[in-house]
Amino acid sequence: MEMISQWITHYGYFAIFLLLMLGIVGLPIPDEWVMTFAGYLVFRHDLRLVPAYACAAAGSMCGITVSYGLGRSLGLFILHRYGRLLRIAPGEVEKVHDWFDRFGIWALLTGYFLPGIRHLTAIVAGTSRLRPLLFVVFAYTGALIWSGTFIAVGYFFGERWSQVLDRVHRNLDLIAITAVFLLLVYVFWLYRSRKMRVQR
Repeated sequence: MEMISQWITHYGYFAIFLLLMLGIVGLPIPDEWVMTFAGYLVFRHDLRLVPAYACAAAGSMCGITVSYGLGRSLGLFILHRYGRLLRIAPGEVEKVHDWFDRFGIWALLTGYFLPGIRHLTAIVAGTSRLRPLLFVVFAYTGALIWSGTFIAVGYFFGERWSQVLDRVHRNLDLIAITAVFLLLVYVFWLYRSRKMRVQR
């Protein structure tokens, strides 16, 4: 973490962008830590809020687009054979594929908040031949929400950012499950509303 914090402190916005892009692709980079630390630097007035947020979101978008491109161009065969290079354990692709089949494009929104599979959702979207426009709308919206959330943690909690981030990590699975549940309720409500309008 010390080397990463030095990178961000020294190279600023460029480091935020590059680290998040590489982390989303699958390299072992603590993405949430990077964004929360960036928010803390905004709190200290070492960085400005809008450029820091823009670089975090842009890095996330570029990284997930690369993952989507890998899935679309290389396919499942290459992922099974060389997946370890992207930290993809055997069987993970199938699990995420099943999850993607069940929740579809909504997985791109919530996948960021699920440690270890955020880059897999984009890869699976690519192998599933999800239309690029749908991918962009949902994946990029997820990137905006995800990066904004953790930068806000660093900014609003200031000196206590690391303790708060630890708590968030401990409860991230519960938060993700709750978010998915609320999202499914919302989707079900939309479906019911449209069905009722059609019946009228």
